[in-house]
Amino acid sequence: MNTAPHILVVDDDHEIRDLLARFLDKHGLRVTAARDGVEMMKALENPGIDLVVLDLMMPGEDGLSLTRRLRAQGGTVPIVMLTAMGEDTDRIVGLEVGADDYLPKPFNPRELLARIKAVLRRFQGDLNGGPQAVSSPPGSTHRLKFENWVLDLATRDLTAPDGVVLTLSAGEFDLLRAFVEHPRRVLSRDQLLDLARGRQAIPFDRSIDIQVSRLRRKLNDDPKEPQLIKTVRGGGYLFTPEVVKL
Repeated sequence: MNTAPHILVVDDDHEIRDLLARFLDKHGLRVTAARDGVEMMKALENPGIDLVVLDLMMPGEDGLSLTRRLRAQGGTVPIVMLTAMGEDTDRIVGLEVGADDYLPKPFNPRELLARIKAVLRRFQGDLNGGPQAVSSPPGSTHRLKFENWVLDLATRDLTAPDGVVLTLSAGEFDLLRAFVEHPRRVLSRDQLLDLARGRQAIPFDRSIDIQVSRLRRKLNDDPKEPQLIKTVRGGGYLFTPEVVKL
């Protein structure tokens, strides 16, 4: 059985689809290609898709709408969005609706491959295997509690104080994990990007701010006066609760 990660490439440009399919296949990944949202949603009926590379601008339903619909349906498959160069607003909105990373066009295929591998490492724990429990240091626990919320590092579930289990995107989970593993410590945006995404920030990169906003909504943390994730002017963010291992 081929256990290589299975990538779904969604782009209406057949030359880009073919180029990416050949390139990713050459580097050991399985690839399925789709030309639009209809083909994408049909392909995602296959539970073996590990990551979606999704073009933002497509005829019919665009990448933003598809991402929003997928997340609304509870889909957690990681998404790397391809955006037009200089369209900062589109990239910001893409992250807000649930994309896990983005890459502006035109791009170097090797950069896309690096982004894919980074997201898969975070989401699966091991690029060469199927979905696994997130690894923890020896003697550590998989469940961490703060303010009656419980984050399960193995299942990636977040349980609310009322017992409701919330679904987190890969980006949301990675960021929350970075916070709960470094509580009551000011973390800069660069540090959070490195901890949560495994890459360095680029100038004016607002992705962490967007993910923090998403997390605050999930945690019912008032964005005007947040109590759990506080903004430290000129410093970054501070996760204020005490974290207890269960």
